[in-house]
Amino acid sequence: MDFTYDDEQVALRDAVRGLVGKTYSDHEHRRQTVNDEPGFDEKQWARMAEMGILGLPFAEADGGVGAGPVEIGIVAQEMGRVIAPEPFLTCVVLAGGLVSAAGSAEQREEILGAVAEGERVLALAHDEPGRGWVSTASAVTAAEQGGTWTLEGVKEPVVQGARADTLVVTAALPDGGTGLFLVDGDAADLRRDSYRTYDGGRAAKVTFSGTAATPLGEVADREATVATILDVGRITAANEALGSMETALRLTTDYLKSRKQFGVTLNTFQALTFRAADMYVSLELASSMVQWATMVLMSGDAEAASDAARRTALQVSRAARHVGQEAIQLHGGIGVTAEYAVGNHVARLTALDHLLGDGTHHLGGLVSRIGDHEGVDPLR
Repeated sequence: MDFTYDDEQVALRDAVRGLVGKTYSDHEHRRQTVNDEPGFDEKQWARMAEMGILGLPFAEADGGVGAGPVEIGIVAQEMGRVIAPEPFLTCVVLAGGLVSAAGSAEQREEILGAVAEGERVLALAHDEPGRGWVSTASAVTAAEQGGTWTLEGVKEPVVQGARADTLVVTAALPDGGTGLFLVDGDAADLRRDSYRTYDGGRAAKVTFSGTAATPLGEVADREATVATILDVGRITAANEALGSMETALRLTTDYLKSRKQFGVTLNTFQALTFRAADMYVSLELASSMVQWATMVLMSGDAEAASDAARRTALQVSRAARHVGQEAIQLHGGIGVTAEYAVGNHVARLTALDHLLGDGTHHLGGLVSRIGDHEGVDPLR
């Protein structure tokens, strides 16, 4: 596998780095942005649309650019470096990915075109209270009467669920299976209770009470489609975590080289330097796995992508925990304060770890499939 970016990918990386870095390299500006509703900068969202970032994964016929997983990963890494709060992962990759995969031609053109233009924000309403990281739905049920579909039940947490113009909802179908539906954000009998998440983002408890819904594409069991898009999301989240870990390590080494104790800088103490070196090792192991998984995603093999997503999510989960904890420790007391950037990176890394399945969840999934292998080949 060739992990080297070509000229166009380098240009994309530099352009995205310039855009989000200009806005959020000042950590105080990021703090002010997440303190205000809706938890991200709408003007920055519009600038991302103008640059073509929001339409990257979508087909050109649907108003997008038709870029691949590597380009999506590049964007996610650059957003992770500055923990940009814009909902690229949840709106574009997850909710937009489902519309792209399951929507009719008319739905794709209408919805994805608006997302690419920055005119419509989507939210994926899939997680349900008490159920962890599965690809099916049960707490929200769909019913059809006279050609009209309605939804009943609760989804939580729904990232940016209160801000979203359109909700992409998974629901249990009357005949079994998991269907996909679109619900307008202003629909009657729809309640959205918003709250802040500990990484500065926004989520909502969304309650459907006979809420009118439109089937996304044909009404059918979409569990396989949901599972595939969640795996795409896991690999994208791993790319974002990679960018955040790189910044956390850089901030830590900069601190060790500038903070003085007993008249010398902290990097003079060998034990601290060794701990920073161990952080670098964790980061490099995670980086290799993320790049490999991103390349596997390009193959279009859903089963291989699922396996790669689980392995990578596990490695990144462990690396993020190690890098985050050491970054806090090596910064001393200031590392846990909201006023300092490294603490916010650790909070975001923790949120990403729990968004689509933490390390323990993915370890369990890998263990359950160990019998499929005559021997364990970590690079298969």
